[in-house]
Amino acid sequence: MELYAAMPRRADALFELVDAVLCAGSAVVSLPELSLQSVHRRGHGAMYDALAAGRIEVARVRMALAGLELPRGADRQISIALDVTAWPRPDAECSPDRLHCHRPCRCDGVRQTIPGWPYQVAAALGGGRTSWTGPLDAVRLGPSDDATAVTAAQIQDLLARLREAGQWREGDPEVLFVLDSGYDIVRLTWLLRHEPVRLLGRIRADRVMYHPPGRRKGPTKGRQPRHGEAFRLADSTHPDPVQESTTRHDRFGRVTARCWGRLHPKLERRQGGWADHPGELPNVEGTLVHLAVEYLPGHRDPKPLWLWHSVPDATAHDVDRLWRIFLRRFDIEHTFRFFKQTLGMTRPRLRHPEQADRWIWLIIAAYAQLRLARALASDLRRPWEKPLTQEQLTPGRVRRSYPRIRQILGTPARPPKASRPGPGRPPGRSTSPAPRHPVGKQRHKKDTPQP
Repeated sequence: MELYAAMPRRADALFELVDAVLCAGSAVVSLPELSLQSVHRRGHGAMYDALAAGRIEVARVRMALAGLELPRGADRQISIALDVTAWPRPDAECSPDRLHCHRPCRCDGVRQTIPGWPYQVAAALGGGRTSWTGPLDAVRLGPSDDATAVTAAQIQDLLARLREAGQWREGDPEVLFVLDSGYDIVRLTWLLRHEPVRLLGRIRADRVMYHPPGRRKGPTKGRQPRHGEAFRLADSTHPDPVQESTTRHDRFGRVTARCWGRLHPKLERRQGGWADHPGELPNVEGTLVHLAVEYLPGHRDPKPLWLWHSVPDATAHDVDRLWRIFLRRFDIEHTFRFFKQTLGMTRPRLRHPEQADRWIWLIIAAYAQLRLARALASDLRRPWEKPLTQEQLTPGRVRRSYPRIRQILGTPARPPKASRPGPGRPPGRSTSPAPRHPVGKQRHKKDTPQP
């Protein structure tokens, strides 16, 4: 009912569109095919009209998602993964606000981008191996957006909603956000320094960090040094770590994790986001975590992994727990795959990005419906599939049982009224060609000013 109330315009058509996505017997391949579902009592024209002229109160949907039960870790800490998924639109020259999205080509491995709409999704992570996550928010990145600033604002807004929903209170463990290597995690640490958050993300293995500066040596006076001894990640040897942990993993064999605290990078004005920083650039300290595995499936010589944790004190946390939480970040990839391959997130060929935003939020709402219906679902497995318990049901198997659940719960959508087809386009009326929009380029850094 909360989802239906958050649709002030074209609510019946939009809600039945969500039901059609969940009750389809196979993967969603197109919008007209969805209109043939029995739960969708309107034609395909009403479906496109709902996406074009409908309205969804996104703030209300976000608040409803924040109020749902979230997966938590053993210490009741909330872990949230942030990642960007692309809606490919390479041939949509009439669609504005497209970007060169990261998507490796599988044909030759050379082309790494594709024009489309990138969406940054935030999803709560569980503590164990599961294909379930808790999507909480989605933001479309535009050509003129500063990705780091948008990410910081998204995290701040999400924290405010978690506080309002009672998911996080004063005294609770700080919310942990897990990021991949595409984020400027050092700048995010600085922008969110006053928020109760911790950041954990992957960094490149060729970066150079610095220890805290010492006192100036020698009898002469002068400015105190800002950076200490260099810590090169690519070196074969490093100083003795503050903490070291060696465990046995069933997939990676022997895993050795080491960490060094109070390290910071050397920031420069020419780097993106720091050009307009007032005053002297800060030293943003954090903890480096080095992860080495015995073997990696599909790789003969696995390379070590470097992580950055925004807490500078390396003795204040468990290094073995950090890399296990980072591995849970890949659960969001299962959600993206289910969104695209089963729920058809990137199947519609919509022209305007506002229509795409409505469709994205309908997909997120449909996934939330599956999370709520998980306790009512039964295991309708195929003859070649293994039986699963109630706690082991995947989103795909819950979707198989959703038509029966919908028959029990009903729908708040009202039946359509009888009507006649419209007159169509008036005779003799011509329309001008739709405008073409070039593919934008997201701003990563500012040009260095010329003297």
